[in-house]
Amino acid sequence: MDVRLRIMRFNPETDTRPHEEAYTVEAETHDSVLDLLNRVKWYQDGTLAYRRSCGHGVCGSDAMLINGANYLACKVHVGELGDRITVAPLLGLKVLKDLIVDLEPFFAHYRSVMPFLVNEEPMESGERLQSQEERARYDDTTKCILCAACTSACPSFWADGEYYGPAAIVQGHRFLFDSRDRAQADRLKILGDQMGVWRCRTAFSCTSACPRGIQVTRAIGEVKQAVARGRVD
Repeated sequence: MDVRLRIMRFNPETDTRPHEEAYTVEAETHDSVLDLLNRVKWYQDGTLAYRRSCGHGVCGSDAMLINGANYLACKVHVGELGDRITVAPLLGLKVLKDLIVDLEPFFAHYRSVMPFLVNEEPMESGERLQSQEERARYDDTTKCILCAACTSACPSFWADGEYYGPAAIVQGHRFLFDSRDRAQADRLKILGDQMGVWRCRTAFSCTSACPRGIQVTRAIGEVKQAVARGRVD
């Protein structure tokens, strides 16, 4: 089939504002949106700019606004969208060029929640052991690939970019509920500050946007409960 692909374009060197350009691309129903973007760049317009890497939904680099919703371009297919497809950059982040947004503020929020294991206690057996139940407690939030789809779908983040956003809180959850970690008090303080979990308005748009199926809103709710109690149960 022929797909009518409309892409939001912006070149800061020549444009004062974003504009839309349309391309006709031959495609099969099993082709991904990333396949279509590649065909435009390789055969029609080499100036098109976007991020991509693995092409298999693991790296998270090609998150975009596709037909009004956040997707990984490599994981959504023509058969799901039809022959009229609109692609734009993620919302709430500065556009650097075309479909490329500035992710530095996003990663700054990620770094602020201490997304690493803290434990200086000596190890008796050469590794830090935990039970299957302890590991299962935070299993869901280990799936995050930092694509920013959830954060850029969040109305609270649109309203105030200083809000840590869902992805950062998900990373906080992953280590907060890890039985091996010893920085829970510090992490609770960070997540409970004025730009932390209480900025969440439980819109569930983050959960809908997550390409990994993480129950983001539930994770944020669990962090809220821990902050309110002042401890992790």
